[in-house]
Amino acid sequence: MASVSKVSILDYFNIVFEGENGKIESNCKACGTRIQAKRSVTSNFVTHLKRKHQAMYDDFVKRKDMKREGYSSGSLHSFSTNGGNSRYTLPISTGVGGRGGAGGMGTPEGGVGGGVTKFDRHDPRQVLISEAIAKMIVRDLQPVSMVENQGFRELLQLLEPRYTPEPQHYIHSQLLPAYAYQAQLATRQALASAHALSLSLDLWRGMSGATSGYLGVTCHFLTSDWQMRSALLACLPLTAGSSGNRVLSDFDEVCQSHSISGRAFCVVADPFLATTVKPCCLPGFLVSNPLTKMQEEEEVGNGNTVEGGIRNGLSDGGDEGEWEDSWEQGLGVCRVDCFSRSLEQCVREGLSSCPQLSSTLAKAACFYNYITSAVPPEKLNQVFDGPGLMTGAAGNTPSAARDWAAQLKVLRRLLDSVEFLEEMSGPGELALGGSERALLRELTDALEPFTEAWDMVHGDRQGDAQTDRHVSISLALPCVLGLRKHLSEMSTPHCPSLLVGLSQAVERQLAPILEDPLYITATTLDPQFKLTWSSNPDWHRQVLMEELSKHSTFSGPTDPNTDLHPQSQTPSAAAPSPVSSFPRPCKLFSFIKQRPTTQAKSLEQELAVYLREEPTDEEALHYWQRKAIDFPLLAQVAKRAFTIPACGTVVASIFTNAGRYLWPERGYTLPKNLETLIYLKANYTLLWT
Repeated sequence: MASVSKVSILDYFNIVFEGENGKIESNCKACGTRIQAKRSVTSNFVTHLKRKHQAMYDDFVKRKDMKREGYSSGSLHSFSTNGGNSRYTLPISTGVGGRGGAGGMGTPEGGVGGGVTKFDRHDPRQVLISEAIAKMIVRDLQPVSMVENQGFRELLQLLEPRYTPEPQHYIHSQLLPAYAYQAQLATRQALASAHALSLSLDLWRGMSGATSGYLGVTCHFLTSDWQMRSALLACLPLTAGSSGNRVLSDFDEVCQSHSISGRAFCVVADPFLATTVKPCCLPGFLVSNPLTKMQEEEEVGNGNTVEGGIRNGLSDGGDEGEWEDSWEQGLGVCRVDCFSRSLEQCVREGLSSCPQLSSTLAKAACFYNYITSAVPPEKLNQVFDGPGLMTGAAGNTPSAARDWAAQLKVLRRLLDSVEFLEEMSGPGELALGGSERALLRELTDALEPFTEAWDMVHGDRQGDAQTDRHVSISLALPCVLGLRKHLSEMSTPHCPSLLVGLSQAVERQLAPILEDPLYITATTLDPQFKLTWSSNPDWHRQVLMEELSKHSTFSGPTDPNTDLHPQSQTPSAAAPSPVSSFPRPCKLFSFIKQRPTTQAKSLEQELAVYLREEPTDEEALHYWQRKAIDFPLLAQVAKRAFTIPACGTVVASIFTNAGRYLWPERGYTLPKNLETLIYLKANYTLLWT
C-alpha cells in the first residue's frame, strides 16, 4: 500500500516567516489573514478555519478522519512535491464553467476508469495535481492551452483516473492570478521591513517586426538578519511605440504600488538606447543538432542572428540622446550599468576584431561534432567530464550552442586532449593543424580571465534560472584590474588583433569603474579586498571618505539603525538590543569602578580601524552582520552598497530563453498572458520552496 503523507493544518496557510523555538507566521490562503503560532501548537490555525472558512475546516476534518479516501486500494501511486513538504493552494472561485464532473464527490465518470469516483474540486489530491500542472506551465513557460490537448488528458487519466482536468480558462483566469497575488503579498511584506534595497530594470523585445515588449522591475533587498533576497516586482507588457517617458512612468508606478518610492539606493539599468543586444557566441563555433539547425542557418558573424535578439529599447527610430537624458533624469537615483553585460560586450568586441578566428573555430566545431558522434560515450567522458560539456547524444541541446563561456570551456577541453581524440576518431580531413591549434590556444588563453570573471559573477545561476544567488559589485573593480594586467602581459602572435580589440574594449567599457567612487566604496567595504588592490591608497581613502559622507547623515552620536539614504521616506529600524530591567543601585554597587563614557567613533575613525584589520575571506554580509556593533556607520553604508548586483537578474535570463524559443517569426506563438508566466517563473522559489 502506498504511504500516505501527513495531514497538516498548515496546508491551508502560507508560511512567510519562521523564527526560533518553532515560531511561525502564516497567511491564510483563502483570505490572507496573518496568524502567529508555534508549529507544535496549531490551535490558532484550526480556530481561524472553523470560524471563517467552514468548508475548508470540514475538508481538513475529512482529511484527518479518512486519510485521503481511496488510497486504501493500494493501487495508486503516492504523489508529493518539494521533498514531501507539499503546499496546497485553494482556487479563488469554485464556480467556473466548462468542467465536467466538478459537482462533488460521488460523481462517477465513464471511460477508461468506468465507475471511478472523481475528486471534488476542493479535495487536496485534486488541488495538489492542479498546482503541479500550473507549476509545470510556469517553469517551462508553456501555453495554458496545453491542458486541453488530448494526449495530455489521456496521460492524466492514466496516472490518476479520479482527477478531473481543469479547463484552460480556469487556470488562466483563476489559478495563475491567485499564485501571482500570493507572490505580491509575500514580496510587499518582505519589502516593508527591508533594511536596504536596490533595483534592476530589464527591457525585452523580440526580433525585428515584433510589436510588443516587456519591462521587468527586480528588487534586491537586505532582510533584518542580513540575508540578501531578490524578487521580481512586476513584468509589464509594453507596446512598440513606448517611449522612455512611458517606461519611466511604469517604473514609478511599480515603486509606488510596492511602497518603495525613494528607498532605492541604486538602479541597475543599461541606457536602453535603440540598439539590439545580441547573444555572444564564439564566431563559427556551431554545434550540429536537429533542435538548433534553424538557429545555425540564421546565425552569422559573431554567432548572432541576422534580424536581432534582445532589444534594449522599444523605439527603433528614437533619438538616442533623448532616451539617455530622460532616463538619467527620470530615475532620480544613482544608476549603474550591469557589469556582466559590459563584460560580455568586451568579449563580443574582441572577437569581432579578429576575423580569421571564424574559419578556424568552424573547423574546430566540425571536429567536435564528428567526435561526439563517432567516439563512444565512455571515451568522451574522459575528456568532457564536466556537466553540460558534451552533447552526449543526438537530439540533446548542448550548452556549447548557447553561451560563449560554455563554448570556450568545451574548446579548451578539446585542445587539451586533441591527440587522444584524433586517435579515437581516426585520421581525417577534420584534424586540426599545428597553426590552427596555436591560434585556438591563443584564443582560449586570452579569454580565460574573462571566463573566470564571468563564472564568479554568475556562478550557480547558469545552471538554473531559479537560483536566487546575489553577487555584489564589489567584485567588479578587482576583475577589471586583473583583466588589464592579463592583457598587458600577454602576446598573441597568431591573432594580434584579438588582443588589441580586447584591450580597447576593456578601456572603453570597464576602465571607468576604476575611478567610480561607488565601486571604490563597495570593493573597499568587502573584507576580502579592503584597499589591498590600490596603487594609491591615500587617494582612494580620500575618495572613499567623500563617498561615505555623501551617503551618511551622521553628525555625531546616533542610532546605528537610522536610514542613511537622503531620499528614504519610510526608514526601517531594527529592534534595539534589550537592556537589563534591573536598575544599578548606587550604594550597593559603589565598589564597582565607574564606567567611562563611550565616545562614538566618527566615520573617519571607523574607517581607519577597519582598514588596519587584515583582510579576511569571510563572506561580506556575514562579516558586516558580525561587525555592525564595532563599525555602525560603515555597516549602514555597506548594507546599501552590497544590494547592487554585478550580474543580470533572473528575469533577464528568462527573457533570453523566451527570445530563443518563442520568437513568433520562427512559427511559435507566445503564450497568452506571458507576463504572468514570467512573473511567476521569476518568483518560483518565493512560492514553491
